Amino acid sequence: MAQGTKIGYLKEVEGITPHHTLNTLFLLIMRKIESQMIAAINSNKNWKSGNTEVKTDDANISRVFLHGNHIATIDDDSMMIMDGGWQSNTTKSRLNALCDAFCVTGERVFQKDFTWYVRHFVGKINGESVFKTNLFTNGYTFA
Repeated sequence: MAQGTKIGYLKEVEGITPHHTLNTLFLLIMRKIESQMIAAINSNKNWKSGNTEVKTDDANISRVFLHGNHIATIDDDSMMIMDGGWQSNTTKSRLNALCDAFCVTGERVFQKDFTWYVRHFVGKINGESVFKTNLFTNGYTFA
């Protein structure tokens, strides 16, 4: 079987066509899971899909788990992030989806030369957002 022919059997479902590459399919699935994760946090609901889970307690504090590893805690005033012991692309994707939903625009986790960093908003100068790059540490808190 030639490379790429394995997905030729896919039918068009929820905007996915046989012409999507495997990377595109992966991104579509991740975006769906991440949007469901955000919706669960916003509605203070417990939720689980595949490798991702949201547990919300009576104080409306949501904890996000990836493969059973705690990667984030979100409350009304802050978000604390961890790598759960795995600095994987999936972990980074989940954390950045959380940053997009609950942090200042532009705050995120990124990797350079195999090292993780956090881009954190520190203020504005002449109307322009200013960010500081910090080394990623477990328990990093956006407030």
